[in-house]
Amino acid sequence: MPDDGEQRPQGPPQGGPQGQPDYKVYRARRGLFSRLRGGDVPGSEKGSGAGADAGRAGGRGGSEGPGRGGGLPDEPGRTNYGRGGREGPHLPAFKPPWRRRRERAARAGRRRPPVRRIAFWTGIAIVGWIALSFLAFAVSAQIQAFKLSGEVKEALHGNPFLLPSAQTILVMGTDARPTGTKEKNESGEGAAPSQKCYEQQEKGEKPHPPCEIGQFRSDTLMLIRAGGGTFNKLSIPRDSFAEIPGYQPEKINAAFSYGGAALTIKTVEKFLNVKIDHIAIINFTGFENLIDSIGGVEVNVPHRICGKIAGGAGHGQGGFNLHLKQGMNTLNGQTALAYARMREPTECPGPGPSALTFGYSDLNREKAQQAVITGIKERLTSISRLPYNFIKGPIIGWNAPKAFISDMGFFTMPQLVLAAAIGGSSPADVLCGNPAKEHCNLNGPEGAIEVPQSARRAAVRRLMG
Repeated sequence: MPDDGEQRPQGPPQGGPQGQPDYKVYRARRGLFSRLRGGDVPGSEKGSGAGADAGRAGGRGGSEGPGRGGGLPDEPGRTNYGRGGREGPHLPAFKPPWRRRRERAARAGRRRPPVRRIAFWTGIAIVGWIALSFLAFAVSAQIQAFKLSGEVKEALHGNPFLLPSAQTILVMGTDARPTGTKEKNESGEGAAPSQKCYEQQEKGEKPHPPCEIGQFRSDTLMLIRAGGGTFNKLSIPRDSFAEIPGYQPEKINAAFSYGGAALTIKTVEKFLNVKIDHIAIINFTGFENLIDSIGGVEVNVPHRICGKIAGGAGHGQGGFNLHLKQGMNTLNGQTALAYARMREPTECPGPGPSALTFGYSDLNREKAQQAVITGIKERLTSISRLPYNFIKGPIIGWNAPKAFISDMGFFTMPQLVLAAAIGGSSPADVLCGNPAKEHCNLNGPEGAIEVPQSARRAAVRRLMG
């Protein structure tokens, strides 16, 4: 007989027939295809062996298994998907995630608007439109930079990083008229003799056939100090008496007629004792298109002014009559260009004084040019103009650089726009703008304006800020 301490079996196991051990059914995780077949899992009607017998027994209400529905018990911790009986295990039908989401929304009784999705794609569209505008601006600026004469680029001293460090830009325009125009310059010259000659001065090249030396002079000379939080302007009267390297001293605008933009840079540097870092030669047709693309410019006219432009300005056909009231005026491209180039106004009809009454000289014209430049800047940087500028962004971006032929390409020209926005608006500043205070002689040699060194140094200090 065994010891009293020896444990004896208490009879046959309760889960099966006499002499057979109880079996446990382990259910694995169902795969995608296992949901499509139900008879090959233990406990189903189509199964075989002890599992099938136990399942049928459970379905008849037997006491062999405590599982739900009377089936065999699962391993602890696992979910019993079966319902027992003759049905076998029952799994929910497979549904894609998007169908489940729609059903949940339908059960909720309403479908939520896809606000986040709309906001996301709207943001993508806005960023894409801004990127397209910037790309158009950069590509157009680089195309214009390729046109500039190589000798002009060699005369400059700047670097591409204009925004963090202030640099000096020479803005100049010439008195050359496009081919086909009837307009004449101050010297009585009309249209350029050929398109090649017009393009030659447009690029700042030194005169060579088919152009002649002395044929075209600079019409506008303006210095802009931009970058480093500043944006200041200084206009140089075209009749200022200056020393031209390699030539006899005469009016500063003659430097262009002898050596193109490169000689003009050297002359201005010697005249004011400053270094010119960048240059922008105005293209008058592009200038008009830029102003039209931004919806015109607002200019404050000190006195009403009238004048007749023979042959028109820029477009050059049919003549053009300028008539501006005193105060704020919104000018389109053609009118703005005519106002900036007006030298000899006429008497305005009707009572009251006009610009001719008060006297209108080249100094007044320089102030008018600065007013137009300021108007362009304010149109591009004003917060109230953001919706308009955003909608027409690619058009403005493409036309803006075409107003100039400059060494500032796709990297530097956008920095100039940002510098203009950050630097604010400075008042108009013209060299010898107050002749009596600056002791300027307006009747110098050959009708030139003699500017003393003291006035030049004071003007440069204002420019540098």
